[in-house]
Amino acid sequence: MKRRSNMQEFRQLLRQNRLAMTGLVIFLLFFCIALTGLVLTTGTNPTFDPAIVRLQEKLRPPLSEPNIETLRPEEVPGLGMYLFGTDDLGRDVFARMLQGAWVSLTVGFVAVGISVLIGILMGGISGYFGQNHVRVDQVLASIVLLLGGALLVLGARSLGVGLLIIGHLYIFFSAWSKRIWRGRPIPRWMRGFYKDAVSIDTLIMRFVDIMLCFPSFFLILTVVALLPASMYNIMIVIGLTSWMGATRFVRAEFLSLREQDFVTAARALGVSDFRIIFRHMIPNAMAPVLVSATIGIATAILTEAGLSFLGFGVPPPHATWGGILSDGKRFIFDAPWLTFAPGIAILIVVLSFNLFGEGLRDILNPKLRERS
Repeated sequence: MKRRSNMQEFRQLLRQNRLAMTGLVIFLLFFCIALTGLVLTTGTNPTFDPAIVRLQEKLRPPLSEPNIETLRPEEVPGLGMYLFGTDDLGRDVFARMLQGAWVSLTVGFVAVGISVLIGILMGGISGYFGQNHVRVDQVLASIVLLLGGALLVLGARSLGVGLLIIGHLYIFFSAWSKRIWRGRPIPRWMRGFYKDAVSIDTLIMRFVDIMLCFPSFFLILTVVALLPASMYNIMIVIGLTSWMGATRFVRAEFLSLREQDFVTAARALGVSDFRIIFRHMIPNAMAPVLVSATIGIATAILTEAGLSFLGFGVPPPHATWGGILSDGKRFIFDAPWLTFAPGIAILIVVLSFNLFGEGLRDILNPKLRERS
């Protein structure tokens, strides 16, 4: 009997998992809608302009026809009707929902991409080089420099430059002090800075534990409130505060893989650590990371919607589902469609990613494959 390939087994298990298939179909539909929204709501003369204000058409119910006599030609909605109604400024909710779909998709994928890259890097270092030791002065200098660089990227230039200067001064002081004490006994209070004080694995995992102690949403809310309003800052902040799960998964896989025969054989052949990690270990450690990333996209979309609802999300002129939901909370009884449209969209999209992620978790489980 011909043995099935891994891809064939994956397809069969995916077809058998109805919840995963449902989530995948909804995700593909959402992806197509988001791409369509990008095409139809951008450009100099978009088909659906989410920014057009029609005060005379405010709070129109869904499926209502516009009053052509009071509108200029460019103000007439693209479908000839207000499919999802209008908001308190007369803006077409359908056009804003289309643009919000693309914003949610972009924030979700970019934020998760950042978190997965950081997770693979941190988890790989912890799992492969975990037994190596580093000095306290190296750790402190690295942390200060990384924070300075991150703040520069996020737009906090003065604070970022200050931390970079402090980090470089610390490195200079460390090297200078070691030269001074060379050949002489180092004071007891300084000895911890110049010896192998902690293993890489312990350092990284304790940092992960510290990050997990903070409520993620409130940490993101605090950081976003201190930074300039920008969609890029939202994506970066969400990514920089959600890498801990991927780090744990990659570390666990690396701890198991580094003891396997193929890794031992590669080391015996003189293969470099870099090639072993990226050619042999990371491809074999990606299954739990893919599951974590799929569920993480849903979390990132929900986080962005929450931030936009509170007024700290993606700034105008971009429309977001959380922003539409926030605008509609004042008219929940007079214009309930302003709440129902984005709320139901967020519910369906987040649920689809969660269902697909749970399905992937079952499909990529080796024990389930053995039973099939």
